[in-house]
Amino acid sequence: MRRAWLLIAAAALLMAGCVVAPPPPRRVIVTPPPAPAVPAEAVPPAPGPGYVWIPGHWSWTGNAYAWQPGYWTVPAQPGYVWVPAHWQQRGGGFVWIAGHWRVR
Repeated sequence: MRRAWLLIAAAALLMAGCVVAPPPPRRVIVTPPPAPAVPAEAVPPAPGPGYVWIPGHWSWTGNAYAWQPGYWTVPAQPGYVWVPAHWQQRGGGFVWIAGHWRVR
């Protein structure tokens, strides 16, 4: 029994060290109205080399849109680029495509 637990712990440690791709973007169906126009955002200076600006976006609260401001961050992994979040019209509503990292 103890050996089984040691094997499970070792496997968990190996898995924790693996490089894992980011999860696919989350999609949420939203009814009309469409999101407001994206406002012009003043981008502050980067806090350091290697940072990427994540632009702001409108999020749906269940009954209204709320602005989420942009921010600086370091890429999830070297060689990844940011795909900005956006709303896409489909049928009679809108689909939220969450921002996500993808391999260049």
